[in-house]
Amino acid sequence: MYLFEKIEKIISSFLTIPEDVEPSIRYDILKRNILALMLIVTVVPITIMAILNYHQYQSAIKGEVFSPLRMIINKTRHSFELYLRERMSAMKLLASVYSFRELSDDETLNRLYHVIRKEYSGVVDIGLIDDSGNQVSYAGPYDLKGKNYRDQHWFNEVQIRGSYISDVFLGYRRFPHVAIAIQQWEEPGKRWILRMTINIDHFNELISSMGLEPDSESFLINHQGICQTSSKSFCKILEPSQLGTLPVSYDPATITVSYQNQTYYVSYIYFTHPEYILVIVKPEARVLTAWYSLRKDFFIVFTISFILIVGFIFQLTSILMRHIKESDEKRELAFREMQHSQKLSSIGRLAAGVAHEINNPLSIISEKAGLMKDLLTTRQSFPENEKFISLVDSIIKSVDRCRDITHRLLGFARRMDVKMEILDLNDVIKETLSFLEKEALYRNIKIRLNLGDNLRISSDRGQLQQVFLNIINNAFDAVDEGGEVYIATWEPDMDTVAVTIKDNGKGMSKEVLAHIFEPFFTTKKGYGTGLGLSITYGIVKKLGGDIKVTSKEGEGTTFIVFLPKKPKETV
Repeated sequence: MYLFEKIEKIISSFLTIPEDVEPSIRYDILKRNILALMLIVTVVPITIMAILNYHQYQSAIKGEVFSPLRMIINKTRHSFELYLRERMSAMKLLASVYSFRELSDDETLNRLYHVIRKEYSGVVDIGLIDDSGNQVSYAGPYDLKGKNYRDQHWFNEVQIRGSYISDVFLGYRRFPHVAIAIQQWEEPGKRWILRMTINIDHFNELISSMGLEPDSESFLINHQGICQTSSKSFCKILEPSQLGTLPVSYDPATITVSYQNQTYYVSYIYFTHPEYILVIVKPEARVLTAWYSLRKDFFIVFTISFILIVGFIFQLTSILMRHIKESDEKRELAFREMQHSQKLSSIGRLAAGVAHEINNPLSIISEKAGLMKDLLTTRQSFPENEKFISLVDSIIKSVDRCRDITHRLLGFARRMDVKMEILDLNDVIKETLSFLEKEALYRNIKIRLNLGDNLRISSDRGQLQQVFLNIINNAFDAVDEGGEVYIATWEPDMDTVAVTIKDNGKGMSKEVLAHIFEPFFTTKKGYGTGLGLSITYGIVKKLGGDIKVTSKEGEGTTFIVFLPKKPKETV
């Protein structure tokens, strides 16, 4: 739980943008952070998984290749050791059965030589050597009787170990061969050595029987790295191997060696006895052919997956940010409309209170002025009678004007009663236009109608007339002589009707457009009260409708009044 809380806190801090950052920059930062988070939680796991699979598949393929090699090399080593051990056993048997004197007889030694050659392949010759290194008797194809071996390496080794299988060497015959020697004690202080030499043809036969691929090869080296059999690429017989020193391992082992700009896998195993090392060399390209093919497919799949994931994340982030931005804009607009409604509501309540308070003294003034007029009318003896009657009429007229203003203020504050009835919207429009026919005719204003069919609604006829009259009057004021006012009725949806009133007049600036529904705001200096559109707005809202206005200076203004077909419960 603590871990999840920690992760949640990190993500939250990552996605929290300071409020003092500009909106456009805030959205860019938020998009960048969301993008980074989504990439981290998608691309990083798939990359880790790809790396793990990469190494796992590589190890598996290497294992499939190296396991047979280890089996072959181990089996071949046993064959080598068995071949040499059989010949060593034969030598030990002869040394045990026959004495030095018997073996010193050439006939006896020749007879044993032919028997051994018949039973054991690869035997070249047999010789008896005394403790001074002189070859006392010899059976074989070469003339080596009387040769002294005291200075040869194998002679010293057999005196130390008792038996010895030499490395491949040339010797007196100048031909690669191996010596197998056994030392025998016959009398206290007197010893002799029975030696057999074998050729290395059987070594090559054993290597050939491994059945390696054409580009692979196998050969023997000794512990000093001298080749005991020939290699095509790494050494000739009795020359140093190019593989260098191989770490000691009596179990099959594999290392990587670079030689002539190529990498090779070298599998090898040390012999227990003699001191040989059997080596198999395979080019890395050959070993990993299957892996290279799989790696190519793996890389293509990973690259395509990576591109698809990143592309999908980019698209998803863009769509998400667009929705967030649109949602913020709608919320901001709703907040502004709410602020505007609250502002108008507050002003309406204030205006209604003021109008209510003013109505009472106005009634008193009107009543007193009427009484003064009656007195002046009934008493003709007053010298300035006519002038006072005229002044009283002015007072009464001004009071009536004030009463009209307060009445409008009350209407804006929704204090007027609503009388609902079934109406034909087109009839209401036509009735309203009848009030303005003379003005349109006098100013040569063209009224173009486009009325829809069956637009019946339940609403208040008088208030609708006031709404349309205010808007059309404003349109008439906005156009010059010969201008045009377009009026259309239509049905936006099943529950709403709409009236469009469009003029081609002078239009409004953005600053004016932002204040047109505020009470007492007017551009008609000297004759406007600034209450027409504010009252219109209040009536439409009271009827459950809405007003949309668009305007552009020099091109005209369009009002669209939306009205519900049926009154809402809040009306």
